[in-house]
Amino acid sequence: MAVQWYKEIAFYQIWPRSFADGNGDGIGDLYGVYEKLEYIRSLGIRGIWFSPLFVSPQADYGYDIADYRTINPEYGDMAIFRKVLDRAHALGMKVILDLVVNHTSIEHEWFRKSRDKNSPYYPYYFWRKGRPGGKRPNNWDSVFSGKAWAYDPQMDEYYLHVFDQTQADLNMDNPAVRNEVEAIMRYWLDMGVDGFREDVITFISKPEGLPDDGLPFMRGLRYYMNGPRVHEYLSQFRRNVLDQYDCFVVGEAPMMTPGKALRFVDERRASHELDMMFHFQHMEADCLFTEYIPLPFSLRKLKRAFTRWQKALSGIGWNALYLENHDHARVISRYGSEKYRVESGKMLACSYLFQQGTPFVYQGQEIGMTNHYLDAIDQYKDCMAINHYAMACRKGHNQKKFDRIRRATRDNARTVMQWSGEMNGGFSEAKPWFAVNPNYATINVAAQEKDPDSLLNFYRAVLHYRTTSDIVRHGDYQEYDRSSRQLYAYGRAYEGKTLLVVCSFTEKNVKFRFPAGFDGKSARLIFGNYPDQTTDGKGFVTRPYEVRVYEFGTGGNGPDCVEPQLD
Repeated sequence: MAVQWYKEIAFYQIWPRSFADGNGDGIGDLYGVYEKLEYIRSLGIRGIWFSPLFVSPQADYGYDIADYRTINPEYGDMAIFRKVLDRAHALGMKVILDLVVNHTSIEHEWFRKSRDKNSPYYPYYFWRKGRPGGKRPNNWDSVFSGKAWAYDPQMDEYYLHVFDQTQADLNMDNPAVRNEVEAIMRYWLDMGVDGFREDVITFISKPEGLPDDGLPFMRGLRYYMNGPRVHEYLSQFRRNVLDQYDCFVVGEAPMMTPGKALRFVDERRASHELDMMFHFQHMEADCLFTEYIPLPFSLRKLKRAFTRWQKALSGIGWNALYLENHDHARVISRYGSEKYRVESGKMLACSYLFQQGTPFVYQGQEIGMTNHYLDAIDQYKDCMAINHYAMACRKGHNQKKFDRIRRATRDNARTVMQWSGEMNGGFSEAKPWFAVNPNYATINVAAQEKDPDSLLNFYRAVLHYRTTSDIVRHGDYQEYDRSSRQLYAYGRAYEGKTLLVVCSFTEKNVKFRFPAGFDGKSARLIFGNYPDQTTDGKGFVTRPYEVRVYEFGTGGNGPDCVEPQLD
């Protein structure tokens, strides 16, 4: 496969509102980001992904954009953005921005002007008359709960909103809208931005006529997910804009499968539409499609997702690797253990950072931040959580429903970054805009900087290794013993060398045996999360949430080995 710069680096995601407050008003901003750029680089990071920085009423905290060309005044202005961009580039780091073009805020100028049937902006959105009997234009559901149509009294019409009712869907079938998207891309790329993360980009095409859906739940999803012209539109953006720049795009794609993803990321095509794709399958190991429908954690479900994507894209496309972002609760609280926070944090890091692809680390993940369970719904900010809670309470409040919201809410990933044990976790001297997890006194960057065995320094070591290792960047992938409910073991092999990664997802002691063809006596342990990691040459017994990463010379056949026996 061709080697592009985005395949050689690791990215750090900044959710700006909660990252670092540089001007002392309690809200994270670009001034704070500028002060932390050397820290980010010290992690072994060479790319930054900014969640939306643009003007927004913040109903969905930046994902409801009101102006695509202006920095939100709460975060700074264009001068400080250029300063951050220039400094990041001087430090050898790329910068990509969130591009949210499935929808805009209803406060965007386009939407305000669209509330006139004679306006050229009217067809920028999906305005429809209601059906007889006061019914909505169709029966589609919103991803954020409730129906996907909102009534506007001024227009006496409904507008489509697949997400929150403050986020009106753009009509991408309108060539003028596509021209607007291309102009936005050029504006930022000409400024020196290195690419985009394209929010729910596979939702941008809707079927002609917006037909009713006969399914009993999530009606409409199958129509507005991977719509009929999505490939045509993304190919247009690639051909008209992206191919003219040394940039890359990673698309977010809910409900995506590897087979469908290859239509977007297959590098054998002359001009593939996306360079990488964020899918959600590995984030569904403890739920059914969404964290709001919880299930017991299943390691086998997680492993199937990992392996399916590694195998399907091998030699054809490129994986985007992540375990946390702004849309999911903290992974230690989900897949790991708050009791064994450091051990499980290191294990989870190895579970994905040694796979093939470009890794993304979310702010606070590198120090093992955990969920913060608040006491009442009015303490939360996440519109998705609030909508789901309101819908759940139509049949009466109970603690079980509220506990489900607390577990699932995206706000778990949006508490402020914990920089030190000082007031407000060192995030700000002013009262932060949102909650501070009280465990900041012990879980913070400053404390972990001083501890050579900290989770922070573990991330640094692993990221440095993987960005300089040909095995990790280019090696083949093989999973061992898929049936195990407790261990995830996988190998990477390249030019006679092999890595073996063994991850325990349990407190229990589990017997592990090296695969046939792997000589345990010649194995070189390069990473682990316990001292005294001995082996008899045949295997070892894992401790709670233990991880071991071994490097072999020519002694192991890597992916062609027979599978080990795991007890």
